Amino acid sequence: MKNILVIIMGVGLMINPAFSQSFPDDEKAIIAVLDDFHDAAAKADKNRYLGHFTEDGVFLGTDEWERWPLHPDFTDYVAMRFENGGWSYHSEKKNINFSKDGTIAWFDETSIRNANGARFRGSGVLEKVDGTWKIAHYVLSFLVYNEIGGEVGRIITAEREKRAKN
Repeated sequence: MKNILVIIMGVGLMINPAFSQSFPDDEKAIIAVLDDFHDAAAKADKNRYLGHFTEDGVFLGTDEWERWPLHPDFTDYVAMRFENGGWSYHSEKKNINFSKDGTIAWFDETSIRNANGARFRGSGVLEKVDGTWKIAHYVLSFLVYNEIGGEVGRIITAEREKRAKN
């Protein structure tokens, strides 16, 4: 009897939406947003690309100084870069999590840059704004194997010191 009660309670917890953070329709919508975000970048479609951000969105690039508020910095940068074509990232895998009320989501995605095969990770936060998922914060990071992290760190330090002298 005790085992049956434990099983019933366990099943009840699994199917009770109050204890669940699974939002399958929203997960599909977020995947579509991120895929379209990357497609717009590949096609240098500035309005579509920037339209995926919240009004106070932020993009963090791979360079240590790159913290781009959407207005005006990132908007100006994207306009300039897209004049010569965009950039192409293809997401291999996405992990998406939700706040308890389902209005905030955070994600990470492993990507390959098609032009040179380098591997990146995109991560960030999306907010549901008037029923539409918008990127509030996006971080693009290089993926570096731990075994060569020290070497990469030394290269970065040498470059930083070189730039400080100029």
